[in-house]
Amino acid sequence: MTASTRESLVPLCAADEVWEGAIKLALLPGGRRVALYQVDGEYFATDDTCTHGEASLSEDGSIEGHYVQCAWHNGSFDIRTGEACAMPCSVALRTWPLRIVDGQVFVDMGDAP
Repeated sequence: MTASTRESLVPLCAADEVWEGAIKLALLPGGRRVALYQVDGEYFATDDTCTHGEASLSEDGSIEGHYVQCAWHNGSFDIRTGEACAMPCSVALRTWPLRIVDGQVFVDMGDAP
């Protein structure tokens, strides 16, 4: 890992706090909410807010395989890509690159605006 990569990594939580089949809320610097997922031992992160109805996915969402469903209107997203997969959702969620280092989940903010 290069020095510039280490500088762009922001710790979110311990990896064992992200349970298989559950959604964990984490906050980025500045307070942006992200939803963390673990599926088949892989970790993923998306924005926490549904792009259709402003619902919190960590509070009102459910996981089925690699998809998160928003309970407000039953729209869904692929947590690997952010792609909207079921109406009424049509705008993708932002995804965030994660790294697991020494049992900690880090988001790579290197490409963040």
